[in-house]
Amino acid sequence: MEQETIVYFYPISERQGAAGRTCSAKWYWFQDVSLGTHLLGEIHAAFNVIGCAVPPFYFRHRPWKPQVLSEEMGRVMRRVDGMTDTYLHPQIEAMLTEEFGRRWIPRRNTVQMIVGQLMEQYVPGVVKQCGEAVVLLGEAADTGWQMEMTRELLQPYQSRINRLLIFYEEVAETDIWMELGSHLDDYYYEYGLVPQLESYTETADGLRCGKHKCEGIVLDYCGHPRYPKIMPDSEAVYIDVMSVVNKERMLARKTPKTPYVSPLKYLDTMVKNS
Repeated sequence: MEQETIVYFYPISERQGAAGRTCSAKWYWFQDVSLGTHLLGEIHAAFNVIGCAVPPFYFRHRPWKPQVLSEEMGRVMRRVDGMTDTYLHPQIEAMLTEEFGRRWIPRRNTVQMIVGQLMEQYVPGVVKQCGEAVVLLGEAADTGWQMEMTRELLQPYQSRINRLLIFYEEVAETDIWMELGSHLDDYYYEYGLVPQLESYTETADGLRCGKHKCEGIVLDYCGHPRYPKIMPDSEAVYIDVMSVVNKERMLARKTPKTPYVSPLKYLDTMVKNS
């Protein structure tokens, strides 16, 4: 199988770039726009990661136009060999606007590949200790692929999991047991495990996980925090598939000893280490 290359576009601040006069992609009117790339960290067996720092300005102190930035990112991708995909820092997404940002959404298999790598580092010890897994499903329309990804991510650890709790968003006139029937049957017939389904609780502040205690693997597909109840002394690792930044702040405030991991944090750590 051909190795995949992930290009991570991340911001560089004006203060960071000032010393080398790299706070803009070009300095003179006759120059072409130029974004450089460099290899980040070690090369993984399945993929490697290339970093691409994006300065705050396109020319001198003129902010990027979304179309110009998107076009230059496209030129960066054409310079990279092999199978490629992208990850964007939230600040880069904001610079592109929704119209141009849609082009740069990472493929689901790329997200799964990074999350699987993170789970290899964090999950084995936690599963061995408590044998539990909690899944926070996101948008109801995405339930199918989220359940498929979950089964594949949990498969290496399934023999040690004896409790699987799945939170879901309730939809009027939808029978969740019928909706998830084929996915739930896989756990029962292959591992003798009957997953527990719980709907999110509706509150004035949005959907919440309610009072069920969560520990072990907490696999979160939500676009907004759902506040799972993780006890301070629980053996748990919080895996944020969607890389929503304020979830890390929430976790640090409630249970600071629980590791928070996400594809975005993983890539940012690679940038810092490089």
